[in-house]
Amino acid sequence: MKLDILAIGAHPDDVELSCSGVLAKEASRGKKTGILDLTRGELGTRGSAEIRDQEAATAAEILGLSTRENIALADGFFVNDKESQLRIIEIIRKYRPEIVLCNAIDDRHIDHGKGSKLASDACFLSGLKKVVTTLDGEAQEAWRPKHVYHYIQWKNLQPDVVVDISGFMDVKMESVLAYSSQFYDPNNPDSNTPISSKNFQDSVKYRAQDLGRLIGTDYAEGFTVERYPAVDSIFDLI
Repeated sequence: MKLDILAIGAHPDDVELSCSGVLAKEASRGKKTGILDLTRGELGTRGSAEIRDQEAATAAEILGLSTRENIALADGFFVNDKESQLRIIEIIRKYRPEIVLCNAIDDRHIDHGKGSKLASDACFLSGLKKVVTTLDGEAQEAWRPKHVYHYIQWKNLQPDVVVDISGFMDVKMESVLAYSSQFYDPNNPDSNTPISSKNFQDSVKYRAQDLGRLIGTDYAEGFTVERYPAVDSIFDLI
């Protein structure tokens, strides 16, 4: 199966919080979308890896994903080394996405910046024919995504590209709240975390609303880029 968009996240819920509106919108247009989670989020204060697996599966259904995989690198301790890069390259070559969306280049959680660079490096290396990988015993062909975009997470980074997700905010929030062990619940006795507050939950919507305001729509998601986005005509810009 070939994907149009592969979103890569260091943890289950990274993608839902940051760019699930884009995934839901493009899936509704018939595009094939998928998520690759690098870890199972096993160091999360709330819940467990097993709970996070279940929540991720629920969110995948909500977003209409064509596929979701998890390569179970070590939460908090994975590194940008050859072994990790090859694991991701195998997935990229398996699904041959045109676009890859990955973690913020700089963020509060150390895994986000690490995951961003790891995914970006893997996208480049995946296009080199002499990097050899196999799937089910057969050699994979080289494949490099046309575009790599980095979504915005905890920090308010300045976006280079802003995408209208009006009409898909409810789906985005439903996918986020599939991670019920993680987010605001006044009846949950577990320890409070930076993302379990009502303020954080509300911020997902008001960030999207503010980005939408800046481009004249109801809601939007923002991305930073590694190279300038190009258009054929100035009239392609809206």
